[in-house]
Amino acid sequence: MNPAPSDDAPIFLIGFMGSGKTTVGRLLADRLGWFFADLDERVVRVAGMSIPEIFAREGEAGFRRRETEALRLAAAERRVVLATGGGAACRDENLTLMLDAGHVAALGVSPGEAVRRAGAASGRPLLDGAADPVAAAAALLAARQPFYARAHWRVETDGRPAAQVADEIARLVAGRAGRRRETA
Repeated sequence: MNPAPSDDAPIFLIGFMGSGKTTVGRLLADRLGWFFADLDERVVRVAGMSIPEIFAREGEAGFRRRETEALRLAAAERRVVLATGGGAACRDENLTLMLDAGHVAALGVSPGEAVRRAGAASGRPLLDGAADPVAAAAALLAARQPFYARAHWRVETDGRPAAQVADEIARLVAGRAGRRRETA
């Protein structure tokens, strides 16, 4: 494992859709006095089109290329909490970049809870239109789990208030940064 990053290194929140990355990320950034950013919003802003439009015009591969470029830029920032899209960590290049550049917390969520939080028309190209959204979410989550498992930490979100999850991540980051100082 790489040495712990600096105290002001970015905090990357990864995990499946509906795990609370944006909600928890905003709360965590507020607690730390840091900036919050959403990777998908950055991709949309640069592309000048929505994520479903990017998928329709460029396919998933085009979206993932745009996502990786936005992630490279974000990894160089300091004092930022970055909520990634659910699939961002599922490219080795992206996950390695995040693990090397900062602190990575995977937010865990069950497939049923993810679908409940996302709603019927989720705006999520990989799930919308599925005959059984929970089964589709379970299959997609199972495929992504090996990537999420490589995060520095896993924090479960089912049945927990977002503020509690944010507080737990803040403690984990502080502990990791403290170990870095002790060994330096």
